[in-house]
Amino acid sequence: MLEIICSGFGGQGVLTAGLILADAGMENGKYVTWYPSYGSEMRGGTANCNVKLSDEEIASPYCGKTSLDILLALNRAAADKFENTLRPGGLMLLNSSLVPADRPCRQDIRVIRVPANEIAAEEKNAQGVNLVMLGAMAAASAAFDAEQLCRDVNHYFYKKKKKMFPQNEACFRRGMQIGAEAGKEGEP
Repeated sequence: MLEIICSGFGGQGVLTAGLILADAGMENGKYVTWYPSYGSEMRGGTANCNVKLSDEEIASPYCGKTSLDILLALNRAAADKFENTLRPGGLMLLNSSLVPADRPCRQDIRVIRVPANEIAAEEKNAQGVNLVMLGAMAAASAAFDAEQLCRDVNHYFYKKKKKMFPQNEACFRRGMQIGAEAGKEGEP
């Protein structure tokens, strides 16, 4: 079973990132859970979601307190809150646009810093921060086929909006470049 938390503040696409992962899992024959949590403010308040993907039925939608495989931290508060839930060897992707480079990180996890806000702005897609992070995750984790997840992202938005968004794929692929530079290491 793969346990992922996507976290940040409302408006960054945190919940959508989790929905994309859950939808991709279902499309690829996995059992999935997606469990959102957000403040009453929505945009600007804290937001996160627990995502589980498995080949077997899933008993609980909650990610374990120390069994998290992957953390997408889109701001510093997200990293501060969830870093300790990562298992040793887990993967934390930090949005380096909002998480300072001098923020200390655990030594027993992999950390990839992704300038997601800058990349999304360069691609003229301010709402693509989450897609940059997903691309980096897919390319850096042995748990994903990055090209398949890219197709799943396109499929997700096509189902919702009935049209393709090339800027979404551009953000995802730029994230893939960052993840590929970091290299895939074992699981996740």
